[in-house]
Amino acid sequence: MGPARFELDFDPAVALKQLRREPELARFFRRLGPFQMNLRPSPTPFEALAESVTYQQLNGKAAASIYGRFRGLFPRSLKPELVLAMPEEKLREAGLSLAKTRAIRDLAEKTKDGLVPASWSGLRKMEDEAIVQRLVQVRGIGRWTVEMLLIFRLGRPDVWPVDDFAIRKGYGLLFGQDQPQKKEMMQRAEAWRPYRTVVAWYLWHSLAE
Repeated sequence: MGPARFELDFDPAVALKQLRREPELARFFRRLGPFQMNLRPSPTPFEALAESVTYQQLNGKAAASIYGRFRGLFPRSLKPELVLAMPEEKLREAGLSLAKTRAIRDLAEKTKDGLVPASWSGLRKMEDEAIVQRLVQVRGIGRWTVEMLLIFRLGRPDVWPVDDFAIRKGYGLLFGQDQPQKKEMMQRAEAWRPYRTVVAWYLWHSLAE
């Protein structure tokens, strides 16, 4: 099965027109240039989430190496039943920690049981918060992981990941705050609905300059 390729779930031009009504955001966007967020294709939610779990708390190169070895255990396709049939020692030999091995096996169990939708079409029918509440029931998957899936896999327009370190740092630099508080960030961002994802992307982009 090849990667599912989606378009953004909103029109960036419409989003930018609304957000630019706030002068600070208008200047911020102008400095950083066009909105160019790309979605990351993946065959299934199971595979996307397994990759996310593998990457947690690791630098990109190390995580990519481990994920490559893990994925290589399943040359045809990565399916829950195949992961569950694979001896735990084999998963550990690929470089997965015990915690990540158990998290991916739990993800496989919950996908097989239907808690995690097996297809993207199943997830795309759900509201953001419903997806969050469903997926955080999987071991090793927290709200931040689901928010990254909403943004970079599903292209949802109104995700505001205040638990993300880079978002807090970029927000603090933009608004002159050393340690922005989540409550204040949530309150200010109310004016940016339903396009908070766009602001989040620009904040990440600002740190990559």
